[in-house]
Amino acid sequence: MQLKYGLDEHPPLWELILFGLQWFAVTIPIIVIIGKVTAGLQFTAPADEIVYLQKLTFVMAAALLVQVLAGHRLPLIIGPSSVLLIGIIASHAFGAEAIYTSILLGGILLSLLSVTGLFAHLQKLFTTRIVAVVLLLIAFTLAPTILHLIMSPQSGSGSLANISFALVLVFAMFFSYRHLRGIWKSTLIIWAMIAGSLLYLILFPDPPAMEHFQGGRLLGGFFCRVTSGLTLNAGVLISFLFCFIALSVNDLGSIQSMNEILKPSGQPQRITRGIFITGLANILAGFFGVIGPVNFSLSPGVLASTGCASRFTLIPAALLLCLISFSPAAIALLGNVPSVVIGCVLLFIMCSQFGAGLSILFESAEGFQIETGMIIGLPILLGTIIAFLPADILNAFPAVLRPILGNGFVVGISAALILEHLVFRDP
Repeated sequence: MQLKYGLDEHPPLWELILFGLQWFAVTIPIIVIIGKVTAGLQFTAPADEIVYLQKLTFVMAAALLVQVLAGHRLPLIIGPSSVLLIGIIASHAFGAEAIYTSILLGGILLSLLSVTGLFAHLQKLFTTRIVAVVLLLIAFTLAPTILHLIMSPQSGSGSLANISFALVLVFAMFFSYRHLRGIWKSTLIIWAMIAGSLLYLILFPDPPAMEHFQGGRLLGGFFCRVTSGLTLNAGVLISFLFCFIALSVNDLGSIQSMNEILKPSGQPQRITRGIFITGLANILAGFFGVIGPVNFSLSPGVLASTGCASRFTLIPAALLLCLISFSPAAIALLGNVPSVVIGCVLLFIMCSQFGAGLSILFESAEGFQIETGMIIGLPILLGTIIAFLPADILNAFPAVLRPILGNGFVVGISAALILEHLVFRDP
């Protein structure tokens, strides 16, 4: 890959700002999309959702800045973890206190695993097939959430209108992905959000209420988690520990992929520091009561389109994220996206996740065999079935087991580990 600026090179100021804006354009849609889904599980008041997005944006900005300067020190973007979103969806009935206490403790565990070297031993459990199952399960177990977002009526629109709009928007995104090049392709998500929102509001007019742009209680919102205390729920914690194991594999894969492209010095140390900072960032997220971050593997596409691998170009993006986190009006404007558009963009992202999972399978040294399909098929089917279970069936489970058995991701990963390391273990 021909690069205009290397990893530790400083572009001129105007180029630094321009590249930073491009990174910002890649990062902010993911924060808004996953943040709005998570906030929607906890709040109904627009002001509360805005405060949540403010806190989330601030945490992502802090995590990005620390990673670039002292963590892995690579040009990797950070965003809310979709695997933690699954854990939150499965456990939201147990309350925000139990959820964010578990995220805080999961962050502590992840940091300890990285600095003690124990993560290397845990990593051995995650073979190529298990990693593929992780990527595929995230996509499948988020299907009910995507369906709810798309079918949720807004502005007088009905189910048929929503699903018709969604099909058109999703196929338009795929068409654009196929034909766009460079930075336009890398920032497709933000253009889809803008164009989709405008089109939806034209077809189904619904002027945003003024309270969406008011009442930014930044400092009060930031510190409300401290005064409300911590709550430990064993079932929720176990469920999130599974999610954090998958998050660590995702984090490792993102850092390793960038190491392979740039070939920097001290690669093992970059991995250790990167996962350690991800753990600390999740502690901060649990403290503030928001979903935790992970390093994303979208960065190679941005590097290819810009020709700039300088990690310092992410500093303006982090500073801009921090700046808008202090503006309720800016956050409200970014977050004023119809739920059907959020569902469509999330569906597109999950299709990319699905493609990554299949790519890992078919490019593996073992090849794809019937046995591989069985090891992957059962966890995916079990996880999907659990994800679509009606609430009355889930409520019949013992309370302590409900966050575990009611989490399709946890059930699927457990099945995959049993099949891979016990049932089909090589003699």
